[in-house]
Amino acid sequence: MTSPIRVAVNGYGVIGKRLADAVRTQDDMTLAGVADIATDYRVRTAVELGILLYGATDEATGAMRSAGLAPLGTLDDLIADSDIVVDATPKKVASLNKERYLAAGRKAIFQGGEKHELTGFSFVASLNYADALGRDLLRVVSCNTTALGRVVGSLHRAGLVRTTRAVLFRRGTDPWESHLNAPLNTVVPETSTPSHQGPDLQTIVPDLDVVTMAAKGPFDLGHVHFTMVETTRPTSVDEVRDVLGDASRVAFVRADEGIVGQNSIVELMRDLGRPRADLWEVALWEDAIAVRPDGGEIYLVYHVPNEAIVIPETIDAIRAMTGLESDGARSIAKTDAALGIRRRFVGTREPAGAAGPG
Repeated sequence: MTSPIRVAVNGYGVIGKRLADAVRTQDDMTLAGVADIATDYRVRTAVELGILLYGATDEATGAMRSAGLAPLGTLDDLIADSDIVVDATPKKVASLNKERYLAAGRKAIFQGGEKHELTGFSFVASLNYADALGRDLLRVVSCNTTALGRVVGSLHRAGLVRTTRAVLFRRGTDPWESHLNAPLNTVVPETSTPSHQGPDLQTIVPDLDVVTMAAKGPFDLGHVHFTMVETTRPTSVDEVRDVLGDASRVAFVRADEGIVGQNSIVELMRDLGRPRADLWEVALWEDAIAVRPDGGEIYLVYHVPNEAIVIPETIDAIRAMTGLESDGARSIAKTDAALGIRRRFVGTREPAGAAGPG
């Protein structure tokens, strides 16, 4: 396919609206439009932003027209006017759309709420970009698996990982749904060990020994990972810092600079003028990096922004699948420059977008 690639986004929720914005920042792709079933403020905001709107079903198209909106047609019309579809519909809904995309002869990207088996291929840009080239179907893994892939995957490529054990403290709900089912004054553990993120990462890095445990708590700012890596050889804090400092889409923050918690990170994104205060990077506390005295184990803690972390991965997936860019490092650098992805946020004169791939 030749540039610009026309991208359809099906679902204009937490992920879909961010994907639509990200596509519009790229010079080698264009947003064909978005489809949804809602008629509320979110869809009306898309119209205010000049985004072409379609109804995800015939009924939704009619409801939009009755609500005073002006959809250009149905999801089938949007698919017909696109080269590739990014499905950002709710969990388990997306799988029902797979055959619809294939029947229309369109490549399709799904999000991590779906199972690996839906596409047979799961994706983290820095780990398996080359394997995504030309594929018709692809699944970008979940926010937590993406973070594990960037952090633990980088240490694995450096030959440092014998085993990985991670505890995932998950947000209770997305901010826009805080009025619904967020837990209050409690922590709710997942009763299955490993939680799904470890096996999910193994679909990308099969030889990685990783076990994850998870719980959700009464907050909605993102997730926090506490990760312990048994090493293959003695290492040091300096070596770990160097490896992670070069890792793709991992940015250091420091508690001694006032970034003491998730709230500080969100406020920092606001101060930097990030759209929606979004963080596309893993925010890893540099001054919390620790290594056992004999160098045999690494201890890390980092913030995972569940609303935005998969956005750059999806942009890279579009390039790989459509053949816009055969080299993963070049695609990652291009995406990072367009979004303004950084390695640090304060205490550096590094310009936005200067960070290259790990």
